[in-house]
Amino acid sequence: MTWILTGDIGGTKTRLALLAAEDLRLGREQVYASADYGDFADLLADFLYGQEVPAVLSLGIAGPIQGRVVQTTNLPWRIDADELQSRFGFAACHLLNDLEVVAWSLPVLQDTDVRVLQAGIEQAGNRAVIAAGTGLGEAGLFWDGQQHQPFATEGGHTSFTPTDAVEFDLLQQLQTEFGHVSWERVVSGMGIVSLYRFLRARSGVAEPDWLQAELATQDVGAVASRAAAAGSDAVCVETLRRFASLYGAEAGNLALKVMSRGGLYLGGGIAPKILPWLESGLFMQAFLHKGRMRHLLEAMPVKVILNERAGLLGAAHFARQAG
Repeated sequence: MTWILTGDIGGTKTRLALLAAEDLRLGREQVYASADYGDFADLLADFLYGQEVPAVLSLGIAGPIQGRVVQTTNLPWRIDADELQSRFGFAACHLLNDLEVVAWSLPVLQDTDVRVLQAGIEQAGNRAVIAAGTGLGEAGLFWDGQQHQPFATEGGHTSFTPTDAVEFDLLQQLQTEFGHVSWERVVSGMGIVSLYRFLRARSGVAEPDWLQAELATQDVGAVASRAAAAGSDAVCVETLRRFASLYGAEAGNLALKVMSRGGLYLGGGIAPKILPWLESGLFMQAFLHKGRMRHLLEAMPVKVILNERAGLLGAAHFARQAG
């Protein structure tokens, strides 16, 4: 059995796993809290301790790849493929953007790995992937007439565009705090936090004691999502409604820019956790709300990736293709 060591490196967690080159069967896997390590090489050494080093390392990393080096966007890590090969003895080391590896996973995903938000019309053509997690990632897949060629972007860092009075007020508040306001500031884990705090202040309604207690010790996004699902707090409900709509708006922007007739896919850790909000119609309403281009978007399949190992599968599939 030939193993490929794969990694999905995000701002919050890093997932490493061995996948069989022959059939992508999962071997050993471990998930780390990224912030627990000052350097990725130390984390990798922990995973490899006491075992044979595989020939190939293939990583999806949240950040722009520059040649064979990447400085992660939401971590203080500088990852150098040549240094990793030298230190650990890999025969090959591939660094890809984290959304690029999700794009590479699409050919090997099963029907059970996705949830359909819009069936659209199945046809050949470009595809797009958008993923809200710690940040907001975006990638495209160019259809060359025979197969898809994934490519990375940093589209999540383009400027946020509000569409109503509430969102204009949100933009102004975030501009005061950050200067430039990207889509990542509103469609991501940090975006849920920003939305909740903004909407709470705007509502003029104090947090209930039970909610305040939970927020003091738990992740704001997780608490708001649970409260919204239970319908136990109106501000949390509005937070998730707004988030789903904003997610759909930017997904529609990406779909038009890439002309993703072959489909748009939602990856990342947040989408599977908020499926009821995505399926409520809010996401698709905003996705389709593009004036004269609505008809193009109505024909595009839109699907949520449910498989949390999509990044690992894509990294391994790329390594197989690279030889």
